[in-house]
Formats: sequence, C-alpha cells, structure tokens
Amino acid sequence: MKLSLNQVYKELLRDVTRFSALGSGIRLRSYQVQVAQAIVNSVIYGKGLSFVIVFPRQSGKNELQAQIETYLLTLYSLTQSEMVKVSPTWKPQSLNAMRRLERIISRNLITRDRWTKRSGYIYQVGSAMIHFLSGEPTTSIVGTTASLLLECDEAQDVTIAKWDKEIAPMAASTNATRVFWGTAWTSRTLLARELRAARLAQEADGIQRTWLFTADHVGAEVPAYKEFVNEQVTKLGRNNPLIRTQYFCEEIDADGGMFPLARRVLMLGSHERSEYPTAGNAYVFTIDVAGEDEGATDDVTQLVNPRRDSTVVTVFEIQMPKHDDLQHKPIYKVVSRLSWIGVKHSKIYSSIVAMAAAWEPVKVIIDATGVGAGLASFLVDKLGSKVIPFEFSSVSKSGLGWSFISTIESGRYKEYRPFDMQLSLQLEYCQYQILDGPGKLMRWGVPDGTRDVATGDLVHDDFILSAALISLLDDEIWGTGESQVVYQKDILEGLTFD
Repeated sequence: MKLSLNQVYKELLRDVTRFSALGSGIRLRSYQVQVAQAIVNSVIYGKGLSFVIVFPRQSGKNELQAQIETYLLTLYSLTQSEMVKVSPTWKPQSLNAMRRLERIISRNLITRDRWTKRSGYIYQVGSAMIHFLSGEPTTSIVGTTASLLLECDEAQDVTIAKWDKEIAPMAASTNATRVFWGTAWTSRTLLARELRAARLAQEADGIQRTWLFTADHVGAEVPAYKEFVNEQVTKLGRNNPLIRTQYFCEEIDADGGMFPLARRVLMLGSHERSEYPTAGNAYVFTIDVAGEDEGATDDVTQLVNPRRDSTVVTVFEIQMPKHDDLQHKPIYKVVSRLSWIGVKHSKIYSSIVAMAAAWEPVKVIIDATGVGAGLASFLVDKLGSKVIPFEFSSVSKSGLGWSFISTIESGRYKEYRPFDMQLSLQLEYCQYQILDGPGKLMRWGVPDGTRDVATGDLVHDDFILSAALISLLDDEIWGTGESQVVYQKDILEGLTFD
C-alpha cells in the first residue's frame, strides 16, 4: 500500500535512527544510536540533562551531530524553538559543522526543500532554527538563547572561562539539554571537568549521561578504521600522547616530566659509541647552537629555558627497517656526540666541516635561530643543500616536541650504551606543559635556573634539543644508495577535525 506524504513524515519522526536511515539513507552505527536516542529523549521530554560524549578521531561524531540536529529541526519545525552549537573556532570548525549539516539537511527527504540559511550562520526548518557560533576567547556571543539544545563541539578546546561566562547561560531560561562532544585531551579541559560532573550525576540517579568510545569500539564495526588505527599505533607508538588521547580517549596530564623512566628506557639501544664512521653506513648531524635568543622569531616568554651554554652536535646512523612494522621509516641510532662550551663559532665551524669530511653526513640539521643563523649560513655555503636550518618558536618547538616523542615511542630512536651522563641528567629534569586551546601547543624543556639536586650545578637542555632535531628528518626527501625514500609529515594528522 502506498503511503501518503503525511504518513511517511510520521514514520520518519518515530525515532532519530529511523529518521536517519529512511530520510537520508544513512544508517547510524550501534554506538551512535544509543547516544542519539538519549539526547533526543532528554530534549523531547524536557529533562534538561547534561551529556558528555567522547569519540575517537574520525569515528562519525560530526555525522551523528548533523543527524540529530536535522531530526530536531524537523520535529520542532512547527514551533519557535532554537538550538545553539558552539565550536572552538569559526574557521575551520564552525564552517565544517555547517557544511556537514547542510549536506545532511539537503539530502533528507523531508527537509531538502524546506530549509533556509540566514545571516550566514543560522539554519532554519519551518520555525525551528540552529545557531552556529565560535567559542574563541575573543568572540562576543552573548544574547543567544538555546531553548531546545546547547551543544559544545570539541569541548576540550573551549576554555572553561568562556563556557561559564558566555555560553552556559544560553540554556538557563529553559534548562535546555546540554551536550559536550569531544576527544580526550588533558585532565584540565572543559570536557574533562564536565565528564567528571556527569559521572557523579549518573552515579547519583542511575541515568546514563556519559559515553566514552575508543578505537576498539569503532574498529569492531568498521574494519577499515581498525586497520588505519593499527598503522598509526605502529608508526607513533601505543603510549604516544596523541595515540592515547585521539584514538583511545585516555586523558593525559597537562604538565609533568617529559621523559619518564619508561620513555628513557625505550630510548636506550644495544650499540656502543663510535668514534669513527663505518664504510657504507648513512649518517646525519643534528646541531643545537649556543645562544641567548633562540626565540627571536617569536615571543621569547613562550619558550622554556631559551638560554643555552653549549653547542652540541649529535651524530646519527640511519638504518632502514628490514620489515614493514615501522611503516618504512628509518631507525635513528646515536653513535657519537660532541659539545663545545664558550668556543667561538668560527672554531666550531671548522670542527664541524672536518667532521663532515670524515663522516660524510647525508643531512645536517641545525638550529638557525638567533646567533645560530650565522653558523647555519656558513654551513649552507660550505655543504650546500644537505644542510637543513631550523628556527625555534613557540609553535615550531611544540611541533618538534610532539615529533620527538613520536619517534621515541615508535621505537625508532636509540642511544648508545651507556647513556650519556649529560643527556641523562637533562632528560630527568625536562618538563612539559600543554597549553589550553585547539593548537595543542606544548611548552617543553628544562626550566630556566634548574639545578641538579645532587651537585647544585645548572641543568640545561642543549643535548636534548640537538637530539630532538632528528625527528625533522621524517619530513625530508633524501637518498641512501640508489633509492630515494619520501617521508611525509604525519605526527599530527590524528588531530585533524572530523
């Protein structure tokens, strides 16, 4: 029997999962269904619950949001109802969220000819509408009301102050349902705070308010996702902070020691130090240059311990893996290390050129910030394109830190035995601090003025910085023998937005 349009309409609105499957041809996954039903139930019955939904990256979080939003716009199209969705940034996050909704709402059988867009950020079906707003600290978004639903997407990147002062009051007059969507990050984020509060509430009354899914949940339904995550784990290491948070939804500390014992043990290889190169092997130099203005290209107050008291050259032997477990990326073995304290750069330059003649490095990566620029320039003139200058800033140093951790955690960084005493000391005192916001910026280094508790001597981090520069090699194209290997930057690809 042929159904009338009104009958089809009623069938589609029976529940959000049926609406999704029949209206737009998209069938929600099982882990999405339970979330959708709980949110819609709270909205329809005016429960005013606060939900926290933690999804791993690229697992369908934003698709689910758009389906719920389209459903509620349709369900309440005959009422003057409003929803608000806040993202950490306008570009790209709010724009991406609007594009996702527009794709769903344009494909749905009921809404595709009924929706309109106003003022560039308001979508409307009948009398119901949803506002898309930016939660950036500098935006002014007060005055909007969320009578049905207030959503905070990527809540780990919206500041607590912004939420409490400007966003939370939007739901006050109607006690609208609130949903915090996101991916795990540090224990100090808005998402983490709301997760703790929601867990306490559900323990008190038994109503489920939190869902935390991991790559294992998604992989059980999507084999391709499981394969992708397994590749990322192989490349970056299961204990890499980015793998832990972005795919397995495990919170990490916002600050602490950057090189705990387990990570230091992972760094230690089985080889001994070499004073001379071995014929047929490929080598790379990494150089941290002594100086007081390492942050000259950026706000120096954003850098930890920018003052260096020695120039350090670390010599790496490059080995390609004999199997596919490391995704064809090289293993970096420290085979030698030299440092100079209080020596003029002209003399250091001569020493490095002599070393290069002996070791014949395929690449020389050098700190070219501040006073390092001169030494880097001279080496470029002498050694040519094999020299890779690197300038430190708060952003570039953060990226270097994340890359270095990934290199270590994937088992591709190995120190000679026994551990260099100076490096070991610096690793013990090196600290990190993850800043608030979507940039995932990390300050790291040995804090300025740190002294060894045993000797009272100042502790620097020039040995660490020289070592960390090797992780930049993954971004380079370079040859060994007759073949060339291309290494593409992938350290932060897990942080792209759904």
